[in-house]
Amino acid sequence: MTEKPELYFGQRLTRGGRWGRAAVTNGPAVLWLGFFLLLPLAAIVVISFLTRGEYGGVQLPFTLDSYRRLAGFGELGFDLLYPVVLARSLGLGLATAGLCLLAALPLAFFIARLPEKFKAAALTLVVIPFWTNLLIRTYAWQILFSPESWLTRAAHALGFGIAGEALYPGMFAVLTGMVCDFLPFMVLPLYASVEKIDWSLAEAAADLGADRLRVFRHALLPQIWPGLGAGLMLVFLPATGQFVIPDLLGGAKTAMLGNVIQQQFASSRDWPFGSAIAAVALLIVFAGMGLFLRKGVRQEVLP
Repeated sequence: MTEKPELYFGQRLTRGGRWGRAAVTNGPAVLWLGFFLLLPLAAIVVISFLTRGEYGGVQLPFTLDSYRRLAGFGELGFDLLYPVVLARSLGLGLATAGLCLLAALPLAFFIARLPEKFKAAALTLVVIPFWTNLLIRTYAWQILFSPESWLTRAAHALGFGIAGEALYPGMFAVLTGMVCDFLPFMVLPLYASVEKIDWSLAEAAADLGADRLRVFRHALLPQIWPGLGAGLMLVFLPATGQFVIPDLLGGAKTAMLGNVIQQQFASSRDWPFGSAIAAVALLIVFAGMGLFLRKGVRQEVLP
């Protein structure tokens, strides 16, 4: 029986024709992602179950030792080192995302309410830090946090830190560097959502007696959720695995997830354990994306 062509984007195509067009239009992108993204990720997962060779590298048999070690069960007994590293990295990512949100939310509303002729200049100021290499920006923070800098002297005058000492290494310096580095990733998607707000809904809520908090929660938050969720994901996920800023501003005294992965693949040459840490980090990424997508779907169904 001959298949009856169906209307497909203005043309009548059979199922084979639709598959052929999809292969031509989407095939190169799928091959690119499969070869350069999915295949390396699959290799990391496989390596995480292998055994470290005597002089580095990987070898059989397959084992769960790397994951047991990450969970704290080592050769010398239970040790909380790596679970604490994982929890600390998640805490740093959450703190960075939270601080970026507190700074980006009023900034996005401020830029969106500016006259049109000033919006481009304001957005340019937001992305100007990207014009300089991350490493250079981090070294600049070391100078600003040095004992002789005006910023350090002002902080000491306000009672922060010990007079005559630098503000780094420490968690304050790490968080400051992380927030300044990831803030544009929060501002830009938030601004894109804030600019499209239907303010008549907020006015209607206020006319019905809602206070400012309820107006924001019920009239504005559902409208800016796509940008808010995207910004949180764009900040939290890379901040959790960041290692340059914690290494330079934290003085390499506090191990983070990214630092441990870099160490395992470099100096320690323990690829299975490094791959296991990377695989767990991938699960965190997928979990974050799943929560974002689930919240986005619920927001569309129940605004």
